[in-house]
Parts: sequence; structure tokens; C-alpha cells
Amino acid sequence: MPTDAIIENKAIIGGVVFAALFVAERLHAASPAPRNLKRLVRNGVLWASLFILSPLIVLPLSAFAAEHSLWRRPAEWPEGLTLAIDLIIFDCWAYWVHRAYHEVPFMRRFHRVHHLDERLDSTSAVRFHPGEVAISAGLRMVPVILLSVPFAHVVVYETLLLVGSLFHHSNIKLPPAIENALSKIIVTPSIHWVHHHAVREDTDSNYAAVLSLWDPLFGTRSKTKRTADMKIGIAGSPDEPLGELLVAPFRPSGNSLGNR
Repeated sequence: MPTDAIIENKAIIGGVVFAALFVAERLHAASPAPRNLKRLVRNGVLWASLFILSPLIVLPLSAFAAEHSLWRRPAEWPEGLTLAIDLIIFDCWAYWVHRAYHEVPFMRRFHRVHHLDERLDSTSAVRFHPGEVAISAGLRMVPVILLSVPFAHVVVYETLLLVGSLFHHSNIKLPPAIENALSKIIVTPSIHWVHHHAVREDTDSNYAAVLSLWDPLFGTRSKTKRTADMKIGIAGSPDEPLGELLVAPFRPSGNSLGNR
């Protein structure tokens, strides 16, 4: 799909992928998931906030960074090659930003909202505190300004990240051979579910967003294997109502991701 088409149809692409996974994981679930309408509503409202913030904060900040980069790329640079390189750079950046959300106390306060979800499915992929969305948008300005990344490339990566996140959070049961083959290239549910395991050592691992190579490369891949009965969430911290989730980062105990 051409870059312009991806930019124009980012929301549609995300919506179609979400709908397909939402149905598939309920027809062919990897892990038993009891019906919980309140949880779905809670995750849906947080997704709505992300949907609102994207055109108000995320995209404007990225556009501003692209317009005010420190230098300008030569026009003769091949578009396809630079796009591929930019996507890899962004994905490596996403790995380190995600890792920072676990290692920097201030950032951990906001990311904790994502990990409080006690079940995982496609709705978990878009369950983020609005503060985390804003922080991530600000941090993404750094590589854009330093490397003169075109705004179009930012949007293409945002779309890939959304699709990848929907997929690896999903509760869809894949044939083992297919999942094993995919996991050598991209992050799959078998990899990312371990990151949501209610055991701190596993939570502080498997940070990769799209490409699965970053955790083995930087020594953060967990040896734990995903199981159907794996406990998800934060040990000792049950999920909270929507209002409590929104104020959670500002409470004194709001930075815990579980005991080490």
C-alpha cells in the first residue's frame, strides 16, 4: 500500500484489524476469557481518549518535529530505502521508550495503567493513560528532529505499531508452527503475553514493539513460556474503575509494577 494511502486510511486500517482480531479471538481463544462488559467499556473509553489525542497532540507534535528538524535530507535519497531505515530506527526507539516506562519511576506511573488489565485481548492494545500517550508523542519528536524523518514516515510507523500492538495483545490461538515462525521476525502473542505476566521479572522483559529482534539483541527476552492459565496483571494490584485509573499516576503508590 502506498505511503499516502496509509496516511489517509490509518484509522480505517486500525479499525478493520481490530474488528477482525476481536471476532477471531472470541471464536478461537488461546486463553479462557470470561465476559466482562465493564472491562471492555473501560478499555474502550481509554481507546477513545487515544483516538481524540492523536489528532490533537500526537500528529501535531510529529508534524512540528518534522518541519523543524535540524537538517534537511537530500532530495535524491531513495524513498523506499529511507522509509525502511526509518521504520527500523523508530522500532528500536520504541523498544527503548517502552523499557524506560518500566525503569523510570515517573514514566512507570502512567504505564502502570496499561498493566493493570487482568485479561489480555485486542482491547488491551489501546488501553493507555492519556498522559502516557502525550509523553510518548513528545519522546518521538527526538528521532524525528535529529534524523530529519518525514512526517509521512512517522504516520506509517504509527500505523504499523497499532496493527502490531493489536496483534500481539490479542487472545487469538495460532497454530504453533505459524506462531513460532512469525515470532522469529515480529512480536507475537506468545512473546508479549509474557510481558504482561503478573511476575515482575517477566513484566520487565520482552519490550519489543514490532520486530522481535530487539529483546534478544539487548538481553531482555524472558525465558518464560506463555501458558493458557498465565496470570495477567500486577501481583497484589487488582484492576481499577476508570476514574481511579485516570488518577492512578498521581497517587503515592502509583508507580508499582509488582515486587521484584
